[in-house]
Amino acid sequence: MSMSQPDASRPSEPRADDDRATPDHLLHARTGTEVSPEDLVLAAGRDVTPENLEWARRKLAEEGPSALDKLLP
Repeated sequence: MSMSQPDASRPSEPRADDDRATPDHLLHARTGTEVSPEDLVLAAGRDVTPENLEWARRKLAEEGPSALDKLLP
């Protein structure tokens, strides 16, 4: 393998015009589909257990789908 070519897996040098903030609509993870308790448990980094699913159900009942947006960038 020649070392003269850049590694395709490494990010290229940032350009000056790449130093902008990412638009808000690109930061949210939801795709408009229903958020399940399992989605919320996994997004929180928890194991899918009956206790965690109940926590997620309560959180979704209180906050709605925005509960997932609060956990994910």
